Amino acid sequence: MNISIVGAGHVGLVTGACFADLGNRVVMSDDDHAKIARLKRREMPFYEPGVEELLRRGMAKRRIRFTTSLAEAVEHGQLIFVCVGTPARPNGEADLSAVETVCRGIAKTMRSYRLIIEKSTVPVETGEWIKRTCRLTVRRGVPFDVASNPEFLREGQAVQDFLHPDRVVLGVESKRAKDLLLELYKPLQAPIIVTDVKSAELIKHASNSFLALKISFINAIAQICERVGADVAKVAEGMGLDKRIGRAFLDAGVGYGGYCLPKDVAAFIHIAEQLGYDFKLLKATAGVNEEQRRSFVKRVGEALWNLNNKTIGVLGLSFKPDTDDLREAPSIDIIRMLQQEGAKVRVFDPKAMAHADGLQGVTFCKDAYGVARGADCLAVVTEWNEFKELDFSRLKKLMRQPLIVDGRNIYDPEALRRLGFRYVGTGRSHGHD
Repeated sequence: MNISIVGAGHVGLVTGACFADLGNRVVMSDDDHAKIARLKRREMPFYEPGVEELLRRGMAKRRIRFTTSLAEAVEHGQLIFVCVGTPARPNGEADLSAVETVCRGIAKTMRSYRLIIEKSTVPVETGEWIKRTCRLTVRRGVPFDVASNPEFLREGQAVQDFLHPDRVVLGVESKRAKDLLLELYKPLQAPIIVTDVKSAELIKHASNSFLALKISFINAIAQICERVGADVAKVAEGMGLDKRIGRAFLDAGVGYGGYCLPKDVAAFIHIAEQLGYDFKLLKATAGVNEEQRRSFVKRVGEALWNLNNKTIGVLGLSFKPDTDDLREAPSIDIIRMLQQEGAKVRVFDPKAMAHADGLQGVTFCKDAYGVARGADCLAVVTEWNEFKELDFSRLKKLMRQPLIVDGRNIYDPEALRRLGFRYVGTGRSHGHD
Protein backbone atom coordinates (compact mmCIF):
# COMPACT_ATOMS: atom_id res chain seq x y z
CA MET A 1 0.00 0.00 0.00
CA ASN A 2 1.03 3.62 -0.51
CA ILE A 3 1.38 5.27 2.90
CA SER A 4 2.50 8.73 3.96
CA ILE A 5 3.68 9.72 7.42
CA VAL A 6 3.61 13.37 8.43
CA GLY A 7 6.05 13.98 11.29
CA ALA A 8 9.40 12.21 11.64
CA GLY A 9 9.56 12.10 15.43
CA HIS A 10 9.65 9.00 17.63
CA VAL A 11 6.18 7.81 16.62
CA GLY A 12 6.35 8.77 12.95
CA LEU A 13 9.79 7.35 12.27
CA VAL A 14 9.05 4.02 13.96
CA THR A 15 5.67 3.79 12.20
CA GLY A 16 7.17 4.54 8.80
CA ALA A 17 10.14 2.20 9.22
CA CYS A 18 7.93 -0.69 10.34
CA PHE A 19 5.32 -0.22 7.61
CA ALA A 20 8.10 -0.14 5.01
CA ASP A 21 9.57 -3.33 6.44
CA LEU A 22 6.16 -4.97 6.05
CA GLY A 23 6.35 -4.26 2.31
CA ASN A 24 4.51 -0.95 1.99
CA ARG A 25 5.73 2.08 0.04
CA VAL A 26 6.25 4.93 2.50
CA VAL A 27 6.87 8.65 2.08
CA MET A 28 7.82 10.47 5.27
CA SER A 29 7.32 14.23 5.47
CA ASP A 30 8.58 16.71 8.06
CA ASP A 31 9.04 20.48 7.95
CA ASP A 32 12.35 20.19 9.83
CA HIS A 33 14.78 20.45 6.93
CA ALA A 34 17.82 19.53 9.03
CA LYS A 35 16.14 16.34 10.30
CA ILE A 36 15.10 15.26 6.80
CA ALA A 37 18.63 15.94 5.51
CA ARG A 38 20.05 13.71 8.25
CA LEU A 39 17.58 10.94 7.49
CA LYS A 40 18.46 11.06 3.79
CA ARG A 41 22.07 10.51 4.88
CA ARG A 42 20.81 7.54 6.92
CA GLU A 43 21.58 9.31 10.21
CA MET A 44 19.18 8.78 13.12
CA PRO A 45 17.92 11.95 14.88
CA PHE A 46 17.47 9.98 18.14
CA TYR A 47 18.33 6.60 19.65
CA GLU A 48 15.75 3.84 19.42
CA PRO A 49 16.89 0.20 19.18
CA GLY A 50 16.19 -1.40 15.81
CA VAL A 51 14.89 1.63 13.92
CA GLU A 52 18.13 2.47 12.14
CA GLU A 53 18.40 -1.08 10.79
CA LEU A 54 14.80 -0.99 9.51
CA LEU A 55 15.31 2.40 7.86
CA ARG A 56 18.49 1.32 6.11
CA ARG A 57 16.75 -1.82 4.84
CA GLY A 58 13.72 0.14 3.70
CA MET A 59 15.84 2.72 1.88
CA ALA A 60 17.94 0.01 0.22
CA LYS A 61 14.76 -1.62 -1.08
CA ARG A 62 13.37 1.81 -2.12
CA ARG A 63 10.35 1.35 0.10
CA ILE A 64 10.83 4.57 2.07
CA ARG A 65 11.86 8.09 1.17
CA PHE A 66 11.96 11.42 2.98
CA THR A 67 10.74 14.86 1.98
CA THR A 68 10.02 18.30 3.41
CA SER A 69 7.09 18.64 0.98
CA LEU A 70 3.67 17.92 2.47
CA ALA A 71 2.23 18.05 -1.06
CA GLU A 72 4.53 15.22 -2.14
CA ALA A 73 3.38 13.12 0.82
CA VAL A 74 -0.30 13.81 0.08
CA GLU A 75 0.12 12.92 -3.58
CA HIS A 76 1.79 9.61 -2.68
CA GLY A 77 -0.25 8.18 0.15
CA GLN A 78 -3.86 7.10 0.05
CA LEU A 79 -3.43 6.60 3.80
CA ILE A 80 -1.88 9.57 5.58
CA PHE A 81 -0.79 9.20 9.20
CA VAL A 82 -0.57 12.41 11.22
CA CYS A 83 2.28 11.95 13.70
CA VAL A 84 3.12 15.52 14.69
CA GLY A 85 3.71 16.68 18.26
CA THR A 86 0.92 17.63 20.66
CA PRO A 87 2.88 19.27 23.50
CA ALA A 88 1.25 20.32 26.74
CA ARG A 89 0.38 23.96 27.33
CA PRO A 90 0.96 25.41 30.82
CA ASN A 91 -2.62 24.51 31.84
CA GLY A 92 -2.16 20.90 30.71
CA GLU A 93 -4.20 21.29 27.54
CA ALA A 94 -2.73 19.64 24.45
CA ASP A 95 -1.48 22.10 21.85
CA LEU A 96 -3.10 20.91 18.61
CA SER A 97 -1.88 23.74 16.39
CA ALA A 98 0.49 21.45 14.47
CA VAL A 99 -2.30 18.91 13.91
CA GLU A 100 -4.57 21.66 12.59
CA THR A 101 -1.90 23.07 10.27
CA VAL A 102 -1.04 19.66 8.83
CA CYS A 103 -4.66 18.61 8.31
CA ARG A 104 -5.48 21.91 6.64
CA GLY A 105 -2.47 21.41 4.35
CA ILE A 106 -3.55 17.85 3.52
CA ALA A 107 -7.10 18.94 2.66
CA LYS A 108 -5.87 21.84 0.53
CA THR A 109 -3.55 19.58 -1.48
CA MET A 110 -5.47 16.34 -2.04
CA ARG A 111 -7.18 15.75 -5.37
CA SER A 112 -8.71 12.30 -4.75
CA TYR A 113 -9.81 10.15 -1.80
CA ARG A 114 -7.51 10.16 1.20
CA LEU A 115 -7.82 8.51 4.62
CA ILE A 116 -6.44 10.91 7.23
CA ILE A 117 -5.40 8.99 10.34
CA GLU A 118 -4.69 10.45 13.79
CA LYS A 119 -1.62 8.71 15.15
CA SER A 120 -0.56 11.48 17.53
CA THR A 121 -2.10 11.38 20.99
CA VAL A 122 -5.00 13.84 20.85
CA PRO A 123 -7.95 14.75 23.09
CA VAL A 124 -11.31 13.16 22.46
CA GLU A 125 -13.30 15.00 19.77
CA THR A 126 -10.14 15.97 17.85
CA GLY A 127 -11.39 13.80 14.99
CA GLU A 128 -14.46 16.02 14.77
CA TRP A 129 -12.28 19.12 14.52
CA ILE A 130 -10.10 17.51 11.84
CA LYS A 131 -13.18 16.56 9.81
CA ARG A 132 -14.62 20.09 10.13
CA THR A 133 -11.30 21.68 9.17
CA CYS A 134 -10.93 19.45 6.13
CA ARG A 135 -14.48 20.10 4.95
CA LEU A 136 -13.84 23.85 5.02
CA THR A 137 -10.61 23.48 3.02
CA VAL A 138 -10.91 20.55 0.61
CA ARG A 139 -11.92 21.02 -3.02
CA ARG A 140 -15.59 20.39 -3.69
CA GLY A 141 -16.30 16.77 -4.51
CA VAL A 142 -13.03 15.33 -3.18
CA PRO A 143 -13.90 12.54 -0.71
CA PHE A 144 -12.00 11.78 2.48
CA ASP A 145 -12.30 9.94 5.78
CA VAL A 146 -10.85 10.66 9.21
CA ALA A 147 -9.79 7.79 11.46
CA SER A 148 -8.05 7.32 14.80
CA ASN A 149 -5.28 4.75 15.18
CA PRO A 150 -3.57 5.52 18.51
CA GLU A 151 -0.01 4.33 19.09
CA PHE A 152 1.10 2.27 22.08
CA LEU A 153 4.85 2.39 21.51
CA ARG A 154 7.20 2.33 24.49
CA GLU A 155 10.47 4.13 23.91
CA GLY A 156 13.30 1.61 23.95
CA GLN A 157 10.93 -1.14 22.76
CA ALA A 158 9.01 0.69 20.03
CA VAL A 159 9.86 -1.61 17.11
CA GLN A 160 8.88 -4.69 19.10
CA ASP A 161 5.67 -2.98 20.25
CA PHE A 162 4.74 -2.04 16.68
CA LEU A 163 5.44 -5.41 15.09
CA HIS A 164 4.06 -7.51 17.98
CA PRO A 165 1.34 -5.34 19.55
CA ASP A 166 -1.00 -6.34 22.36
CA ARG A 167 -3.78 -4.83 20.23
CA VAL A 168 -4.43 -2.51 17.32
CA VAL A 169 -7.15 0.11 17.87
CA LEU A 170 -9.01 1.46 14.83
CA GLY A 171 -11.51 4.29 15.22
CA VAL A 172 -13.42 4.59 11.94
CA GLU A 173 -16.65 6.03 10.54
CA SER A 174 -16.93 4.30 7.17
CA LYS A 175 -16.59 0.83 5.69
CA ARG A 176 -13.96 2.14 3.27
CA ALA A 177 -11.74 3.40 6.08
CA LYS A 178 -12.25 0.20 8.07
CA ASP A 179 -11.35 -2.05 5.14
CA LEU A 180 -8.20 -0.07 4.28
CA LEU A 181 -6.89 -0.18 7.84
CA LEU A 182 -7.75 -3.85 8.33
CA GLU A 183 -5.84 -4.68 5.15
CA LEU A 184 -2.88 -2.57 6.28
CA TYR A 185 -2.60 -4.26 9.68
CA LYS A 186 -3.43 -7.79 8.52
CA PRO A 187 0.26 -8.91 8.38
CA LEU A 188 0.68 -8.28 12.13
CA GLN A 189 -1.90 -10.94 13.02
CA ALA A 190 -2.72 -8.99 16.19
CA PRO A 191 -6.02 -8.51 18.04
CA ILE A 192 -7.83 -5.61 16.39
CA ILE A 193 -10.45 -3.45 18.08
CA VAL A 194 -12.69 -1.56 15.64
CA THR A 195 -14.68 1.24 17.20
CA ASP A 196 -15.81 4.81 16.63
CA VAL A 197 -13.27 7.64 16.49
CA LYS A 198 -14.10 9.13 19.89
CA SER A 199 -13.77 5.79 21.68
CA ALA A 200 -10.41 5.17 20.02
CA GLU A 201 -9.18 8.59 21.14
CA LEU A 202 -10.28 7.84 24.71
CA ILE A 203 -8.67 4.38 24.71
CA LYS A 204 -5.25 6.01 24.29
CA HIS A 205 -5.65 8.57 27.07
CA ALA A 206 -7.33 6.11 29.41
CA SER A 207 -4.57 3.52 28.87
CA ASN A 208 -1.67 5.89 29.53
CA SER A 209 -3.40 7.45 32.51
CA PHE A 210 -4.06 4.05 34.05
CA LEU A 211 -0.39 3.08 33.66
CA ALA A 212 0.63 6.34 35.33
CA LEU A 213 -1.85 5.65 38.12
CA LYS A 214 -0.39 2.17 38.62
CA ILE A 215 3.14 3.59 38.92
CA SER A 216 2.04 6.25 41.40
CA PHE A 217 0.10 3.65 43.41
CA ILE A 218 3.14 1.45 43.94
CA ASN A 219 5.24 4.52 44.75
CA ALA A 220 2.70 5.48 47.41
CA ILE A 221 2.94 1.92 48.76
CA ALA A 222 6.74 2.34 48.77
CA GLN A 223 6.36 5.31 51.12
CA ILE A 224 4.39 3.11 53.51
CA CYS A 225 6.94 0.30 53.21
CA GLU A 226 9.80 2.61 54.16
CA ARG A 227 7.94 3.76 57.26
CA VAL A 228 7.24 0.25 58.54
CA GLY A 229 10.36 -1.58 57.31
CA ALA A 230 8.64 -3.65 54.60
CA ASP A 231 10.01 -4.41 51.11
CA VAL A 232 7.99 -2.88 48.25
CA ALA A 233 9.55 -5.32 45.76
CA LYS A 234 8.00 -8.23 47.64
CA VAL A 235 4.70 -6.37 48.01
CA ALA A 236 4.65 -5.75 44.24
CA GLU A 237 5.48 -9.39 43.58
CA GLY A 238 2.63 -10.52 45.77
CA MET A 239 0.22 -8.10 44.11
CA GLY A 240 1.39 -8.86 40.59
CA LEU A 241 0.70 -12.58 40.79
CA ASP A 242 -2.98 -11.69 41.01
CA LYS A 243 -4.11 -11.92 37.37
CA ARG A 244 -6.59 -9.12 37.93
CA ILE A 245 -3.70 -6.77 38.77
CA GLY A 246 -0.62 -7.98 36.87
CA ARG A 247 3.03 -7.28 37.61
CA ALA A 248 3.79 -4.71 34.88
CA PHE A 249 4.24 -1.08 35.97
CA LEU A 250 4.49 -2.02 39.66
CA ASP A 251 8.17 -1.09 40.03
CA ALA A 252 8.67 1.57 42.68
CA GLY A 253 11.17 4.26 41.83
CA VAL A 254 11.68 7.95 41.24
CA GLY A 255 8.47 8.29 39.25
CA TYR A 256 7.41 8.23 35.63
CA GLY A 257 8.70 10.61 32.98
CA GLY A 258 9.12 10.86 29.23
CA TYR A 259 7.03 12.62 26.64
CA CYS A 260 3.85 10.55 26.93
CA LEU A 261 2.70 9.82 30.48
CA PRO A 262 3.14 13.29 32.07
CA LYS A 263 1.62 15.03 29.03
CA ASP A 264 -1.26 12.60 28.65
CA VAL A 265 -2.19 12.69 32.34
CA ALA A 266 -2.21 16.51 32.28
CA ALA A 267 -4.25 16.52 29.06
CA PHE A 268 -6.80 14.01 30.40
CA ILE A 269 -7.25 16.11 33.56
CA HIS A 270 -7.87 19.14 31.35
CA ILE A 271 -10.26 17.21 29.06
CA ALA A 272 -12.27 16.10 32.09
CA GLU A 273 -12.44 19.67 33.41
CA GLN A 274 -13.71 20.88 30.04
CA LEU A 275 -16.43 18.23 30.25
CA GLY A 276 -17.37 19.25 33.79
CA TYR A 277 -15.67 16.39 35.67
CA ASP A 278 -13.04 16.90 38.37
CA PHE A 279 -10.64 13.99 37.81
CA LYS A 280 -9.24 13.97 41.36
CA LEU A 281 -7.76 10.50 40.94
CA LEU A 282 -5.46 11.66 38.13
CA LYS A 283 -4.54 14.85 39.98
CA ALA A 284 -3.41 12.69 42.89
CA THR A 285 -1.47 10.48 40.45
CA ALA A 286 0.49 13.49 39.18
CA GLY A 287 1.03 14.74 42.73
CA VAL A 288 2.49 11.42 43.92
CA ASN A 289 4.82 11.42 40.90
CA GLU A 290 6.21 14.85 41.76
CA GLU A 291 6.59 13.93 45.42
CA GLN A 292 8.59 10.81 44.55
CA ARG A 293 11.41 12.92 43.08
CA ARG A 294 11.55 15.13 46.18
CA SER A 295 11.48 12.04 48.38
CA PHE A 296 14.49 10.58 46.55
CA VAL A 297 16.56 13.72 47.09
CA LYS A 298 15.50 13.74 50.73
CA ARG A 299 16.73 10.13 51.16
CA VAL A 300 20.11 11.08 49.68
CA GLY A 301 20.35 14.03 52.05
CA GLU A 302 19.38 12.02 55.10
CA ALA A 303 21.91 9.32 54.26
CA LEU A 304 24.67 11.95 54.09
CA TRP A 305 23.44 14.09 57.02
CA ASN A 306 23.31 17.05 54.62
CA LEU A 307 24.01 17.74 50.95
CA ASN A 308 26.01 20.97 51.11
CA ASN A 309 29.47 20.49 49.52
CA LYS A 310 28.82 16.78 49.01
CA THR A 311 29.61 15.14 45.66
CA ILE A 312 26.77 13.07 44.26
CA GLY A 313 27.36 10.67 41.38
CA VAL A 314 24.18 10.28 39.33
CA LEU A 315 23.82 7.11 37.26
CA GLY A 316 21.38 7.69 34.42
CA LEU A 317 19.74 10.70 32.78
CA SER A 318 17.18 9.34 30.31
CA PHE A 319 13.68 8.82 31.69
CA LYS A 320 14.04 5.06 31.08
CA PRO A 321 16.74 2.72 29.73
CA ASP A 322 17.32 2.08 26.01
CA THR A 323 16.44 5.63 24.97
CA ASP A 324 18.21 8.99 24.89
CA ASP A 325 15.00 10.90 25.65
CA LEU A 326 15.28 13.50 28.42
CA ARG A 327 11.79 14.96 28.09
CA GLU A 328 10.22 15.12 31.56
CA ALA A 329 13.01 12.85 32.84
CA PRO A 330 13.03 12.58 36.67
CA SER A 331 16.82 13.04 36.57
CA ILE A 332 16.50 16.69 35.56
CA ASP A 333 14.44 17.66 38.61
CA ILE A 334 16.55 15.48 40.90
CA ILE A 335 19.84 17.02 39.75
CA ARG A 336 18.51 20.56 40.11
CA MET A 337 17.21 19.83 43.61
CA LEU A 338 20.58 18.35 44.59
CA GLN A 339 22.32 21.47 43.29
CA GLN A 340 19.91 23.75 45.17
CA GLU A 341 20.99 21.98 48.36
CA GLY A 342 24.63 22.75 47.60
CA ALA A 343 25.69 19.39 46.18
CA LYS A 344 28.21 18.95 43.37
CA VAL A 345 26.89 16.54 40.74
CA ARG A 346 28.73 14.12 38.48
CA VAL A 347 26.71 12.28 35.81
CA PHE A 348 26.95 9.39 33.38
CA ASP A 349 24.34 8.05 30.95
CA PRO A 350 25.13 5.64 28.08
CA LYS A 351 23.05 7.57 25.49
CA ALA A 352 21.47 10.78 26.80
CA MET A 353 24.39 13.04 27.71
CA ALA A 354 24.55 14.51 24.19
CA HIS A 355 21.11 16.02 24.80
CA ALA A 356 21.82 17.39 28.30
CA ASP A 357 23.05 20.84 27.30
CA GLY A 358 20.45 22.44 29.56
CA LEU A 359 22.04 21.00 32.70
CA GLN A 360 24.37 23.64 34.10
CA GLY A 361 27.15 23.08 36.65
CA VAL A 362 27.22 19.29 36.10
CA THR A 363 30.35 17.23 35.47
CA PHE A 364 29.73 14.71 32.69
CA CYS A 365 31.81 11.53 32.95
CA LYS A 366 32.76 8.89 30.40
CA ASP A 367 31.55 5.97 32.51
CA ALA A 368 30.14 4.96 35.88
CA TYR A 369 33.60 4.73 37.41
CA GLY A 370 34.28 8.34 36.53
CA VAL A 371 31.05 9.25 38.29
CA ALA A 372 32.14 7.34 41.40
CA ARG A 373 35.55 9.04 41.70
CA GLY A 374 35.46 11.12 44.88
CA ALA A 375 31.70 10.73 45.28
CA ASP A 376 30.00 10.72 48.66
CA CYS A 377 27.06 8.85 47.16
CA LEU A 378 26.04 7.05 43.98
CA ALA A 379 22.41 7.84 43.11
CA VAL A 380 20.80 5.39 40.66
CA VAL A 381 18.17 7.23 38.62
CA THR A 382 17.86 5.16 35.40
CA GLU A 383 17.97 1.36 35.37
CA TRP A 384 20.37 0.80 32.47
CA ASN A 385 21.45 -2.85 32.34
CA GLU A 386 25.14 -1.93 32.39
CA PHE A 387 24.70 -0.41 35.85
CA LYS A 388 23.70 -3.84 37.13
CA GLU A 389 27.05 -5.34 36.07
CA LEU A 390 29.48 -2.88 37.66
CA ASP A 391 32.65 -3.86 39.53
CA PHE A 392 31.62 -2.86 43.03
CA SER A 393 35.03 -3.46 44.56
CA ARG A 394 36.43 -0.91 42.13
CA LEU A 395 33.58 1.50 42.82
CA LYS A 396 34.15 1.31 46.56
CA LYS A 397 37.83 2.21 46.17
CA LEU A 398 36.97 5.23 44.02
CA MET A 399 34.27 6.67 46.29
CA ARG A 400 34.79 8.96 49.25
CA GLN A 401 31.93 7.19 51.03
CA PRO A 402 30.62 3.74 50.01
CA LEU A 403 26.96 4.80 49.81
CA ILE A 404 24.44 3.84 47.13
CA VAL A 405 20.93 5.31 47.03
CA ASP A 406 19.01 3.16 44.58
CA GLY A 407 16.10 4.98 42.96
CA ARG A 408 15.17 1.96 40.84
CA ASN A 409 15.82 -0.98 43.20
CA ILE A 410 18.17 -2.66 40.71
CA TYR A 411 20.57 -4.00 43.37
CA ASP A 412 20.37 -6.70 46.01
CA PRO A 413 20.61 -4.79 49.32
CA GLU A 414 22.23 -7.62 51.27
CA ALA A 415 24.81 -8.33 48.57
CA LEU A 416 25.95 -4.71 48.58
CA ARG A 417 26.03 -4.55 52.35
CA ARG A 418 28.25 -7.63 52.42
CA LEU A 419 30.62 -5.76 50.11
CA GLY A 420 30.81 -2.93 52.63
CA PHE A 421 28.34 -0.47 51.08
CA ARG A 422 25.64 1.47 52.84
CA TYR A 423 22.56 0.83 50.73
CA VAL A 424 19.33 2.85 50.64
CA GLY A 425 16.60 1.56 48.34
CA THR A 426 13.13 2.79 47.42
CA GLY A 427 10.36 1.36 49.55
CA ARG A 428 12.81 -0.94 51.33
CA SER A 429 14.06 -1.20 54.87
CA HIS A 430 17.37 0.71 55.04
CA GLY A 431 18.84 -1.90 57.36
CA HIS A 432 21.80 -1.02 59.56
CA ASP A 433 24.68 1.27 58.61
